[in-house]
Amino acid sequence: MKVKLIAHTPDPDALAGAAARSCRSTKPADEIVKEERSKLLRSLEVCVERGHESVIEHASFTFSVEGVSRACTHELVRHRIASYSQQSQRAVKLEKNYIVPPTISKDREAEKIFIAAMDAAWRDYLSLIERGIPVEDARYLLPNAAAANIVVTMNARALMNFFKLRCCTHAQWEIRELAYEMLKLVKKVAPKIFENAGPSCVMAGKCPENDESCPLYPKAGKRPELEKILQR
Repeated sequence: MKVKLIAHTPDPDALAGAAARSCRSTKPADEIVKEERSKLLRSLEVCVERGHESVIEHASFTFSVEGVSRACTHELVRHRIASYSQQSQRAVKLEKNYIVPPTISKDREAEKIFIAAMDAAWRDYLSLIERGIPVEDARYLLPNAAAANIVVTMNARALMNFFKLRCCTHAQWEIRELAYEMLKLVKKVAPKIFENAGPSCVMAGKCPENDESCPLYPKAGKRPELEKILQR
């Protein structure tokens, strides 16, 4: 997959900090945002530590996602506080392009079965189109493995929740990979907001799945180190 951050709020950390300070100031945010940046970041830090996360909703991030499966995008769009623009299977006649799960690609016989199914799906899909069947109807033959492109916009608070759920080892492998790619990108432009972003074990110091066999399971009350997780 290819994931690119194609747009975001300018200086998201400072903006969220200004929003935080504005809640306890007589000054408007357009004046506060000009204050010393270290003060803005400190206000942001204090605000988030106290659980007042609404201030980070003012920062938004837009991603271009290429080469993920329809199975993955079906999971992605379940995150409702977001905006999506997905490549249309009604409007686009798709070339044969699909995602192979690692568990299948590692098994030679399983991969043969999988590829044969993909070949048959696209052969019949194209045959229907050649017979004059509309693309929007022929697409009913296409599998969940069909590759898709999608544009995703989320605010920082929605992203934090997305990372908490989808960076977890219990998340499906493809959307977990997508979540980590997105996390790496936003940490570069908003390091303070996403300083502690990641799976629940990183953010809250506990595992909601109570899975002690997980390699990220907090040990002796310690949270897993995010940087080590990002290198996985």
